[in-house]
Amino acid sequence: MEFASYLAGERWSDHPACTNATLAHLARMVNDLTSDSGRARLTPLIPSVVGLTSDDPTLDVVLAARAAGSALPVVAEERQRSQAVGLHVALTILDDRDDDLAVDLREFGEAALRAAPAADAWATRFIDEIGAGPRRMTPRQCRAIVAGAVDGIARACVGNPDDRLVALLTAAVSDTERFLGAPREPAAVHVEADAPVIR
Repeated sequence: MEFASYLAGERWSDHPACTNATLAHLARMVNDLTSDSGRARLTPLIPSVVGLTSDDPTLDVVLAARAAGSALPVVAEERQRSQAVGLHVALTILDDRDDDLAVDLREFGEAALRAAPAADAWATRFIDEIGAGPRRMTPRQCRAIVAGAVDGIARACVGNPDDRLVALLTAAVSDTERFLGAPREPAAVHVEADAPVIR
């Protein structure tokens, strides 16, 4: 995200204005929890996050649904319940949309819930007991779901969590592009003589 801020011509920061804050949060976590060898696979994604921003809070819900759906089948049992609740709530909010992205995320999320039937059943009971509540999620709630998902994937007992983390970030970037509309041209990369060195 720091290099994305540089490409966007912003002040050097890992919280650039050029990228949706939840997507940037996801990118920072994936970067921090990916191994050194896996981190090199994130480099091609840097220009793609420049300009991916919106004031529509539904984008945060889209990213929470993608993260929770990616994590739910593989994270440890103690993490599955919170991810299942988050996924249920996100999918309920996305029911108000009938675009291709919402349809795809519903299919993806429902498959993830089927892969963790005990967590799905627990989440359904929990939501029934506390009541449905308002059909909204705050950006902070969405980022908490993202954080739990990324950390859970990184710690999961799977063959190569780096593959899953890179796939999650790649899918989240694609979801954001679809949410915002037509595909964008990649950001132009201008390297100045005194450009900071990225290691």
